[in-house]
Amino acid sequence: MAPGIVAEARQLVGAARQAFAGEPRPRALLADCARRLDQPLRVALAGSLKAGKSTLLNSLVGQDIAPTDATECTRVVTWYRYGSTPSVTAHASDGARANVVVRRGGGAHGLTFDLDRLTWDAPAPRAVDHLEVEWPSAALAHTTIIDTPGTSSLSREVSQRTARLLTPGDAGLDTPENIAIPGADAVVYLLRRLDAADIRFLEQVGAGAGDSGVSGPLGVVGVVSRADEIGAGRIDALHSARDVAVRFAGELERTGLCQAVIPVAGLLAFAAATLRQQDFAAFDALAGVPVDELSAALLSADRFARADIALPVSPGLRAQLAERFGMFGIRMAITLIRLGVRDSTTLAAELTSRSGVDELRSVLDVQFGQRADQLKAHSALTVLARVLTAYPGVAAEQLLPRVRTLLADVHGFAELRLLGRLRTDELTLPADDLAELHRLIGGSGVAPHLRLGLPIDTSLEQQRAHAVAAVRKWRTRAKHPLADQLTITACLTVARSAEGILDLLSS
Repeated sequence: MAPGIVAEARQLVGAARQAFAGEPRPRALLADCARRLDQPLRVALAGSLKAGKSTLLNSLVGQDIAPTDATECTRVVTWYRYGSTPSVTAHASDGARANVVVRRGGGAHGLTFDLDRLTWDAPAPRAVDHLEVEWPSAALAHTTIIDTPGTSSLSREVSQRTARLLTPGDAGLDTPENIAIPGADAVVYLLRRLDAADIRFLEQVGAGAGDSGVSGPLGVVGVVSRADEIGAGRIDALHSARDVAVRFAGELERTGLCQAVIPVAGLLAFAAATLRQQDFAAFDALAGVPVDELSAALLSADRFARADIALPVSPGLRAQLAERFGMFGIRMAITLIRLGVRDSTTLAAELTSRSGVDELRSVLDVQFGQRADQLKAHSALTVLARVLTAYPGVAAEQLLPRVRTLLADVHGFAELRLLGRLRTDELTLPADDLAELHRLIGGSGVAPHLRLGLPIDTSLEQQRAHAVAAVRKWRTRAKHPLADQLTITACLTVARSAEGILDLLSS
């Protein structure tokens, strides 16, 4: 399904480029569209100020590449791409470039990008429009991650940088000057709390998830960030955070924008990815301290690091552990060792699992990674539709009906929209059927055996038989005389998904 939509999107963009060969502005926009179809998926991290975007980026990549301290570099959009050698480049709005000096400090703020002394490849100094970081990380090979400024910054201009990246221009005003390409194909939106500003921003970003598909990215996943802080660093903090995530998901039912809401302790996830033998030895020593004595020392980070508190770990190292792992991470590491963890590798894996980042990676893979072609095609077709609307009366205008049909009817887009609505709409179906529906439309993965809920080694004949049964079942459900329109639409969507599986297995 996905290769077909990408191929058709590429063909339509190519035809439009030929028609606009003499028009510099649309030609440049369409050339960018064509490049986007061949580049890695672009996923933006967005959210309010201090939501933990840079820390989450480091934990997803597994390396300390994003500055987390509040410097000028966190006030501009920063693109993290794969590169064979590390480099950081500043870009001005007029295309000028300058190399950025990277400084490595200590503690949790490992990297800093020095933007005070830039030597531009053009005569005069310029303001930094955005940064590009190239890094040899496997996590960036197939996904470009975009770190954005806080949406609630005291500076309106800083906040607008994120809005311009995700929802450029006015979707309702397609003029040549207004057209811009959304910088991301999908969004991870970080939430510390859910207020009116978050709802408004998600509604703005989620305009592309509507039936018209004329604005922002199609895929949006919510993250309850800094989840360990919700429970004040207690050992059950992530349980509290999961309850908050469920509540946030309920609040978002009014918009239906997020396809999932996941609690993540980003600080713990990154600390686990970079855990050292020295850290394990310190936790192991602390695990031997009597429970009451250690609990008193762990009342706060300041108390834990005090020199007059007698513990078998130096105050300096304790301060580093508190900064890198947080109190939740320290308590969790000590508890795991008391429960039997005996080496640093196992401890790192257990902490990673409990941080929530593995669950987030799984959701991102299912919702974004396995649908990368569909998401990129949606971005390209969105801009193509806007270009064709802004330049009426040209030969390329005849392409517009087909572009609009693809945006409205392509089944992969319909699946993504239904995945988002499943969390918000009351379908009149039993729980087992809802679970099957979620699986068949790709909620657990897009491979045929995953959609059908079968082992990977299931024979093609058995997979085909299950797909045929699914088509019949859901077509029949759609015809039920008591089904409401919402349920009928959902049943027809999942029936088409089953037919697509059957086509794929028969090819």
